[in-house]
Amino acid sequence: MTEETRRFIRRTTSSLLENIGVLLIVVFLFLPIFWIFLTAFKPPQEVFTLSVIFEPTLDNFRTVFGSAYNFGNYYMNSTIVVAVTLLITIPVSIMAAYSISRFQLPGKNLFMFAILATQFIPLIVNVIPFFVMFRNWGILDTTLALIIVNLGHTIPYAIWLIKGFIDNIPKDMEEAGMIDGAGRLRVIWHILLPMAKPGIITATVFCFVITWNEFMFALILTNQEAVTLPVALSYFVGQDGVIWNEMAAAGMVYVLPTIIFMLIVRKQFVLGMSSGGLK
Repeated sequence: MTEETRRFIRRTTSSLLENIGVLLIVVFLFLPIFWIFLTAFKPPQEVFTLSVIFEPTLDNFRTVFGSAYNFGNYYMNSTIVVAVTLLITIPVSIMAAYSISRFQLPGKNLFMFAILATQFIPLIVNVIPFFVMFRNWGILDTTLALIIVNLGHTIPYAIWLIKGFIDNIPKDMEEAGMIDGAGRLRVIWHILLPMAKPGIITATVFCFVITWNEFMFALILTNQEAVTLPVALSYFVGQDGVIWNEMAAAGMVYVLPTIIFMLIVRKQFVLGMSSGGLK
């Protein structure tokens, strides 16, 4: 066997192993999603079979949104909580990150560490004081309570992310704008925000996912009126076990906004993840 033949065999073997590894990762990640998708359209008698060929039905979705579960109300609660949380989080975080990045503030490093430290505290530790406080205020089981607790989690996270991107934007460009007569807010709007757009989109995506999937606070601080989707998914576990086909249908509906949102912002999100702001 010649040296060239051995090199060819090594390259072929390496390429084959690499392709097998990629295939295994893809199967590991997407097979459960594919199976949930199939289960959502299966009739009850097909749920526990491995068959991928069956007569699909939309009855599971009709049941989920029917009077038995009233899933539409939970969907609306989650949408309100996420929308309002993001509408407050992103502008506040941009201004805070800009101030921390551009101005010399006394105790800035300690302040940044304090912001980061809030992410180290387990959520369960905060639940009891929030519960007592909201009960005294009379806002238990409301979307307002969930918005408040989610803001305490998303704003520190977004400040850290966006500050990293703003730090990488040269100050010279802002100074040039001010020399031309633009004010501070105009410079931020026309120069800083377009350049920090990938970082802002990245922070928005992470905050969206955190809020949309938040379970602990929603479980304890809501009871009936403000229940959100992650808690509502547990309603498919009853005395007779898990109703898998209906839970799969609810799960598909639950994950749909995340997929649509990621498709809309995927280019900016990938650009933000691959830039230096997260390093």
